[in-house]
Amino acid sequence: MPMNVQAISNLSDRINQIRLLTAEIVNREILPNETRLWAWRRDGKVSESERATARELRHEIQTKVKQAGLWAPHLPEEYGGCNLSFLEHAYMNEILAYSVGAASLFGVVAPNSGNQKILLKYGTEEQRQKWLVPLTEGKLESGFSMTEPDNAGSDPRSIQTTARRDGDHWVINGHKWFTSNGKRADFLIVMCRTDDPTGPAEQNGKMTQIIVPTDAPGVNLVRGIEVWGRSGDHCEFIYDNVRVPLENQLGKTGSGHQAAQDRLGAGRVYHCMNSVGQMWRAFDLMVERAMSREVHGGLLATKQFIQGFIADSYIDIQAARLMTIQCAEKMDTDGDARTDISAIKIFVPAAYERVVDRAIQVWGAAGVTGDLPLAGMYQGARTLRLADGPDEVHRILIAKNVLKQYREGESWDFGN
Repeated sequence: MPMNVQAISNLSDRINQIRLLTAEIVNREILPNETRLWAWRRDGKVSESERATARELRHEIQTKVKQAGLWAPHLPEEYGGCNLSFLEHAYMNEILAYSVGAASLFGVVAPNSGNQKILLKYGTEEQRQKWLVPLTEGKLESGFSMTEPDNAGSDPRSIQTTARRDGDHWVINGHKWFTSNGKRADFLIVMCRTDDPTGPAEQNGKMTQIIVPTDAPGVNLVRGIEVWGRSGDHCEFIYDNVRVPLENQLGKTGSGHQAAQDRLGAGRVYHCMNSVGQMWRAFDLMVERAMSREVHGGLLATKQFIQGFIADSYIDIQAARLMTIQCAEKMDTDGDARTDISAIKIFVPAAYERVVDRAIQVWGAAGVTGDLPLAGMYQGARTLRLADGPDEVHRILIAKNVLKQYREGESWDFGN
C-alpha cells in the first residue's frame, strides 16, 4: 500500500513540496523494491548477482534523489547537502521513515549524519575538507564512540577514557562499547576525558571529542555486539596508547559534552519523527489486515477489539506527531526546547511500541516473521527507550525544569 501524503494547508509551499517529492520517491522507487534493496540483511544466502543488482538499484535511486534536490538534507549546499532547515528536515523524516532504510538512499545514515553535523559545527575548515566532504560523498564511513561498558551511559561525568597531551599528539587510552558503525568506519569520533595543562583551569579534565582513524596503531576492535540476538555494527573497542595529532581535536578542549548534547538533542527529534513515519506504516498495515482477514464469521475490522486497536493507534500517532512537530518548531526558532525534547523522548518510543504491538497482534503469527517490517520496528521501538538517554533520566530533567520555574514564582505555560 502506498503512503497517502497530501499537501498540508497551513504549511509553506516549500515544506509541502519537500514532503510530496519525498513521498513520490518512496512510493514509486522504494516500497515496490524493498525486498530487493536490502535482501542481504535477511537470513539465508544471497547470491553475488543479487547483491550487485541491489547495489545498482540503490545507486539509481540515490541519483534520482540528488536530481530531485533532496540529498543530505541536514547539510548546507557547500558540503554536498540540500540545506533544509531543522523543521523542514523533521517533516521530511516522517515520510522517509515509512520505509525502513529509505533514509540511507537520501544520504541520511546514522551515525554518519550525526558526525557530519558535529564536524560542521565544531570542525575546522581543514577537518571538514578531510573528513566531512568524503563522508558526504560516500567515500568514507564513520562511527561515534562514547559509551563505556564499566560506566553508566546516562552519566557522561563517569567516562574514563582519557586523552593525554604528549608534544603535538593526543595519547588515548580507554574501553568503549556500542560504538556505532564500528566494523565499517574509517574513523571514529571518540569522547575522551582530556587534560590540557595550558588551558583554563575549569576545562582541565573535561570532555573533548577527538577524531581517531580506525587504522591507527592501538585501536583494537574487540567484537561486534549482539543486539536482539544478531551481531551488528555496534562494536566494542579498546584504545591502547593511540596517538593522533592535536589537530584531530574537534572544537575547544572541554567542549565535548556540549557537542554531544547538540548531537543528541537534534537526534532525539529526528528519531521521534522517524518513529512517527514507522508508526504510520504499521498503522496502514494493521488496517489493511483488518479489512481483508476473515475470522469467526466476519472481517477483523468488524470486531470491536480491533476497532479499539485502530482508535488507540490513531490517538498515539497523532499525539506523538504533534508533540514532535511542536518541539521541532521550537528548535527551528532557537527556542528553549529542552523540556519538550525530554517529553518526546519518553512518549514517542512508548507510543511507537504500542502501535507496532497492536499491528503485530492483528497480523498474528505473520507479524513476527521477516515477511513484514513489524518485528524489526518493535525491536527498534524498545531500543529507543534506552538510546539517547534512558527514559528515567529525561523524567528527572522534566521535573527539574518544571519545579525550577515554579520556585521562581511562575506556573508552567503550556501554550509556549
